[in-house]
Amino acid sequence: MRRKKAAFLCLAVIAASVALIAQPDTDGKASKTGGRAVITIYLAGDSTVAAAPRSRAPRAGWGEMLDDWFDDNVMVKNMAASGRSAKSFVEEGRLSRILREMKKGDYLFIQFGHNDEKANDPARYTEPFTSYQAYLQQYIDSARAKGAIPVLITPVERRRFSADGRALDSHGRYPAAMKALGKHERVPVVDLTTKSKQRFEQLGPERTKRWFLWLEPGEHPNYPEGIKDNTHFHERGAKEIARLVVEGIVELNLPLRRHLIRSPKREPIRDRLSGETP
Repeated sequence: MRRKKAAFLCLAVIAASVALIAQPDTDGKASKTGGRAVITIYLAGDSTVAAAPRSRAPRAGWGEMLDDWFDDNVMVKNMAASGRSAKSFVEEGRLSRILREMKKGDYLFIQFGHNDEKANDPARYTEPFTSYQAYLQQYIDSARAKGAIPVLITPVERRRFSADGRALDSHGRYPAAMKALGKHERVPVVDLTTKSKQRFEQLGPERTKRWFLWLEPGEHPNYPEGIKDNTHFHERGAKEIARLVVEGIVELNLPLRRHLIRSPKREPIRDRLSGETP
């Protein structure tokens, strides 16, 4: 009888151990890091950064594509949300959610501007050199208080061209206001506005359509009537905008560059799995 009880207890312990091992990784960290401490890059931004739902594929935000640039010591957490401005993101408590998770050594990438420009919407509108800067200051101060590193990213350009094919500015004074604040606060600034505008001008009006959500009728089941969207990106465009952000990381010489697995200039840096130079 004692032997049967002992055998039963042994089996119960084994079963419990197996069940614990089989528990899924609910926060997603262990799947990439094997439980190691990692640097997390939190993204605060609008729909040009945010992950798009499947119902809107092939639309994508550049934030969806950023994680693939880094080794397993870095994880990107895309907290950007469609339709938000620097103001509404804070007022809805979205920055607070990031701060609850953030730890020393993490990064906060901040890109706003598209929706701050909506003067007819008091819930989102900010004025470039007053309230816009004041809200951005909250992101900077909050990240620093947690021992994290804020990085400002000027808003990516829309697809706008003059009659003679020159890429046009679409964000008014917002990029200048962000850069001025970054200089005053000694915060790194990725000038994505300038980078994207220059790239769009190189590509021209026709070729940029492939980067943006331009689809012919019947080309994709999510857009049976087609779409001509000059703000949001096709997946291939989102990948290229993420490349420009990484280019900015390299130019600023941020410590994050040590964790890149390839160069934004297309040559490989390191193999993601082995961590060795090929």
